[in-house]
Amino acid sequence: MIALITGASSGIGKNMAYYLAELKYDLILVARNTKEMEKIKDEVKVNVKIITLDLAQEENVFKLYDLTKKDNIDILINNAGFGLFGEFVKTDLERELEMINVNVKAYHILTKLFLQDFVKRDSGYILNVCSSAGFAAGPRLSTYYATKNYVTKLTMAINEELRKSKSNVVICALCPGPVNTNFNKVAHGGFALKEASPKEVARYAIDKMLQKKMIIVPKLSIKLSLFLSRLAPYRLQLMVLYYIQYRKTKNKEKD
Repeated sequence: MIALITGASSGIGKNMAYYLAELKYDLILVARNTKEMEKIKDEVKVNVKIITLDLAQEENVFKLYDLTKKDNIDILINNAGFGLFGEFVKTDLERELEMINVNVKAYHILTKLFLQDFVKRDSGYILNVCSSAGFAAGPRLSTYYATKNYVTKLTMAINEELRKSKSNVVICALCPGPVNTNFNKVAHGGFALKEASPKEVARYAIDKMLQKKMIIVPKLSIKLSLFLSRLAPYRLQLMVLYYIQYRKTKNKEKD
């Protein structure tokens, strides 16, 4: 059994790699940081293939598929991604376009290509690492929220298509709240809420994926907040989320 993980050098992706190794899956790790992936390879007892690629470049996404399409992959985990705090009028356009390439286009391309292979053989799992942000709009983190909405809703739609066709292929969306990863450092912000452990999130996500859960939300508090948000008017949601993101940037300034 083989699992391919993008964004595998840190955070949730790294912890998923360790857990899947415990479950005896061979690994294909994809990220820009070769050194960190080598550390994982040295510490696990399964076969590990390392591919160093920047998935912000569209040609590299297709290259990744070409390099791995004959490996008979059982699990695809789309995990690479990042955010960018700040008001939309002030944030850097080039950085946002890079984010869209990684958070949306890479997910879309890899999901499409591997899903076609999985459907032909009628087996396989795809886990798209999304966010609780995938169910809301996020002032001061607007592009990131928009990218996660795209992938969350795409995953849900594909899940229903597979269900209707009675396919044995599984696609899931992991939608955690704040997780203690490198996200804040890259996005130039800081969470105002307590962060979950990436190890716990990774293990929970893999377990629920294997149970064929469509939407995977690790913590009860996040599940409750997502449920309650459905009852709130959009304007109220936006006001609350603006305040939360404002506190994040203020927390970062204090560090």
